[in-house]
Amino acid sequence: MPRRFTVSDSVVIRVGPHEVYRHVADPSRMREWSPENTGATVHGNAERIGVGTVFDGTNRRGPVRWTTRCIVTAAEQDRLFGFRVCAIGIRKPRLPVRMAGWEYRFEAVPEGTRVTETWTDERRRWPGAVVQVYDRIATRGSTFAEFQVGNIRSTLHNLKAALERSDVA
Repeated sequence: MPRRFTVSDSVVIRVGPHEVYRHVADPSRMREWSPENTGATVHGNAERIGVGTVFDGTNRRGPVRWTTRCIVTAAEQDRLFGFRVCAIGIRKPRLPVRMAGWEYRFEAVPEGTRVTETWTDERRRWPGAVVQVYDRIATRGSTFAEFQVGNIRSTLHNLKAALERSDVA
């Protein structure tokens, strides 16, 4: 079976693109929606997140915890926010390795905003056998593409629920 390098899903949220972008483009808020992210620390000015901003994300899957170093690759107000994982480690992201890219697109629709979340596997230079073993261990039996389908669905569902509550937006 050929390897899938990209997975995405969408949801419509009854909030305008400006509000959705404002929440998603703040990496420290991702823990509110993601099933794995437990927080993020932005390097530099956290009020002005744009292309080139670096942040460290903390994550947990079951008993396993790790930290990633990420760089913002896209920051188009109300339209697009993206970042790339460029290092990973247990307590600190010490191992420089391109792991994945994440992108969030925001499209105004009559009902509010269509948010599309996309994960891209950036381990293109890894040998296929290494990827297979790593994925099966890290996800407890599936490929990262299969695993991310559920993560993206959960994140979008949680984002929608949070932003549609009148006290959040």
